Formats: sequence, structure tokens, C-alpha cells
Amino acid sequence: MRYVAEPAFVLHARAYRETSLLVEVLSAQHGRIGLLARGVRGARRHVLRAALQPFQHIRFDAVQRGELAQLHAAEALDAAPLLSGDAGLAAFYVNELVLRLAPRLDPHSDLYAAYARARERLRLVQADRQALSWTLRRFERDLLEALGFGMPLALDGDGVPIDAAARYRLDPEHGPRRLLSDRGRSEREDAATGRALLALGEDRLPDEDDLAGLRRALRPVLAHHLGGRGLKSWELMGELGRLARSASEGMLDR
Repeated sequence: MRYVAEPAFVLHARAYRETSLLVEVLSAQHGRIGLLARGVRGARRHVLRAALQPFQHIRFDAVQRGELAQLHAAEALDAAPLLSGDAGLAAFYVNELVLRLAPRLDPHSDLYAAYARARERLRLVQADRQALSWTLRRFERDLLEALGFGMPLALDGDGVPIDAAARYRLDPEHGPRRLLSDRGRSEREDAATGRALLALGEDRLPDEDDLAGLRRALRPVLAHHLGGRGLKSWELMGELGRLARSASEGMLDR
């Protein structure tokens, strides 16, 4: 297969041997593609090397003869967003999710569009933690839908309309399950309010508490489809959260 001027987003790049890179991209027409970029780490190939950085939007030419396509040319289509701090970690998370869940050479035009939206939103809201969280919840929703793992957010798994005042756990195979009031604490912690689910389904920003509940409810769904092996970005987020709590407690002890 030959790719000519194929639009794509760079998900990951790592060194291979002395002068080459192994690159994963999400393409518009062919889904996720693994590329072998030979000889791009030399002093005279800095323009091409810069185009192959994660989150960059590119156009590339390549030939697929095996598991990896041989990259012939690539050019940046725009300037990649300059993201740092929480926004940089969010971008890493988005890329890792796509790498782990999107199979190679399986076209998903909706996923490509969802990635483009998330990339632009991260660029615009990177200083706003609530807006960053909302961007990630919307991307998780759109990713699951694009890959065929989505679930209705206006009805529970039995077809009953979602009750805004109730709480629901998201079952990856069944859909939203309404929780009874006597459920254990751990199960309730992984639940979202019906109000939050309705807002997500209607693409309306929920309030801050409901937004946090959506994160906890979606995590087990993603973990199920990841096959039980978590994400490095989850580990990093957890460690940063522990460090922040320790610093806060230290300030209170003074």
C-alpha cells in the first residue's frame, strides 16, 4: 500500500538504532499506522524530525510492505500546540489512549475528527483545569463511540430513561446501571450522577462535582477495554496528585 500526502496526527515517536525513528500516527483514511523513519536524526534532517513530534499535524508519503510503513517524506501542516503542565499531561493521556485502544490499519474517521477537536481544545483551555477535565471527558466519550464501545447516556442499560437525581455505574457491556442506596462505598465512588451523564450526552458542561464523578465512572470502562493493563499517564497523574496532597498537608502543618 502506498500513502501519498496522507494527513495524520503524530501520536508517538521513539529512537530506533542510531539515526532512525519509530513513529505512530493516526491517519485520516487508514487509522493508526506505524512508520519507520530512516535517517531522520542527523544534523541536516531537523525539519523532518520536528514534523514527527507528538501532537504534530502532518502530511506524509510512505509505502506499507509489512507491519511498518517506510516513511519517504513528511511535512508539518501547522504549528503543534505548545502545551506544558496539566495540558501537556492531558495531551500525553490522549495520545496514549489512542495508541492503546485504536488498532492499526483500521479506519476510524470519527476518531480522527475527535482527536482534532481535542487537540484544538487543549490548545485553547490549557490554563483552565476544569476546562481541561471537560475536554478529556468529551474525548473519552467520543473515542469509545468511534471504536464501537459507546453507550447511551440518556437511557440506562435496560432502556429506562436516566434519572438526573440518581447515581449510575457504567458497565462496559451493559451500559449505565442505577445504584441502589445501600451499595458499598467503593461502588458508589465509581458512579456518576444521572445529571452528569445527561450533560455528557448532550455535550453540556456539568458542574465541578459532577465532572469529577464522570472521570471516576469512565475510568473502569476504559480499563476494561484496555485489558486490565493501565496507562502510564494514569500512574503519573496519580503520583502528581499524591505529591500535591503532601505539599498541601505540609503547608497546613507549618
